Amino acid sequence: MSITRREFVTTGATAAAGLTIVPRHVLGRGFQAPSDTVNVAAVGINGMGAVNTQGVMSQNVVAICDCDLNLLDGKLAEWAKASQAAPPQPRQPASPPPKPGDVVSGFKFWGPSKAQHDADGKWPDQDSRAVLRRFVQDQAPRLKKYQDYREMLEKQKDIDAVIVATPDHMHAVIASNAMDAGKHVYVQKPLCWSVHEARHLAKKAREKKVVAQQGNQRHSGDESRRSLEYLQGGAIGDVYEVHVWTDRPNGWWPQGVPRPAAASSMPRDSQWDDKALSTRIAAAIKGQHTVPDRLNWDLFLGVAPPVDYHPIYHPFNWRGWVDWGQGALGDMGAHLIDFPTWALDLPLPTVVETESTPFNGASYPIATTTYYEFITRKGPVTMRWYDGGLMPTDPEDLEGEKLSPGGGILYVGRKGKLLHDGPTPRLLPASKHNEYGAPKEKLPRVPHEDHEMNWINAIKGKDQLSSGFEYGARLTEIMLLGIVSLRARSRLHYDAAAMRVTNNEAANQYLTREYRAGYSL
Repeated sequence: MSITRREFVTTGATAAAGLTIVPRHVLGRGFQAPSDTVNVAAVGINGMGAVNTQGVMSQNVVAICDCDLNLLDGKLAEWAKASQAAPPQPRQPASPPPKPGDVVSGFKFWGPSKAQHDADGKWPDQDSRAVLRRFVQDQAPRLKKYQDYREMLEKQKDIDAVIVATPDHMHAVIASNAMDAGKHVYVQKPLCWSVHEARHLAKKAREKKVVAQQGNQRHSGDESRRSLEYLQGGAIGDVYEVHVWTDRPNGWWPQGVPRPAAASSMPRDSQWDDKALSTRIAAAIKGQHTVPDRLNWDLFLGVAPPVDYHPIYHPFNWRGWVDWGQGALGDMGAHLIDFPTWALDLPLPTVVETESTPFNGASYPIATTTYYEFITRKGPVTMRWYDGGLMPTDPEDLEGEKLSPGGGILYVGRKGKLLHDGPTPRLLPASKHNEYGAPKEKLPRVPHEDHEMNWINAIKGKDQLSSGFEYGARLTEIMLLGIVSLRARSRLHYDAAAMRVTNNEAANQYLTREYRAGYSL
């Protein structure tokens, strides 16, 4: 029986285990084996969309879509320039990197795991510069450019897989429409904008039998998996308390600002209370701003309510606005809440409560804390999230050292603590870490910790998917319930089976949203 490349990619996730993958050289010069490449399209090319696309450039990038053609063409020009640049000169480190067994700030360094070394040996790492040059020379001249993903999905029939890296509010509708068209999908974190969307995406991926990866790349990291091996190996006993924090949005994007708006009447010179100050700020930043040429603002708005264009929203600053983003919790929760959810097999929470600095309902607050209660198979677990510079108290087991202000995870168990606030997880105190040694390696590793290529290789049936939608939807729902509590300004009692807040009926409106005409899941 013969099989085309298209047929292989469509059935590869479920059938490839029973196929012999024929290497190119066996088939003869000039013939491309059906398993060699996947035809990939990218929707959203600024920021992580560009990173994700570069991650799969060894495949065949056939289309790029962005509502802002300036960003699209700018990124292509940037790649063209980078492909011609001389390779960067390696920097001499200020001090030699640590070797396994070295003591760093009191803690022994174990080095990469043997499991990671073995995984890396499955196939060579990509030569990113050579891949980029080949993309610029061979693929870029013939790839199709679109502004509207709906047109792309309708017209371009050679697409096998779609990367979705738009603002959060468009993730679900694009991914759902792509899966309806039989495409595998890679969706940047957070998976979606609402709880209802998370459940819909997981269900759709099951029904369509596509390979669907959430783009939380730390899930594929060696040290991240080592932290699970400490916990699941019983190094600190049963965990009952977790603290998770990030410094974002500080210095990344604005939050806690009013919507730009002209004032119907300006406050008196003597009025400088919070309301008056917000009115002054909104009027000061309003200005006169026309939509840039080649940006389709209506396509940017997509499923969300109409809002006049302003450069404070696009590009990237959308993350701080409720209409389109999920603030710091949506941005970093997918990385940091990921590991306690995975390690402790956290179910959906029973209680959620978010407190914050002043919140105007349009722009996320400057800082929040979110408190979660979970009932696990091993008993109750509480988790507290902190952002905007808020942090947990430094544990005594750090022996006078400070938690990293950038972000981290602190697990509290019956027999000790585990801290992961830097490159490597550490048992506390240092003496326990050094005596315990590296944990027993139980989890598989992702070759070269390459999250995007893990998705591609899973499509080909050559690897196990790292962070699929079934898990990603649960992780995302946990995060988004913190946003629901913030918007409802209420402590929530949550019935996960019914997807229902039971103590505040009004809060249930924030579990979903009404889409504008022209968009549907």
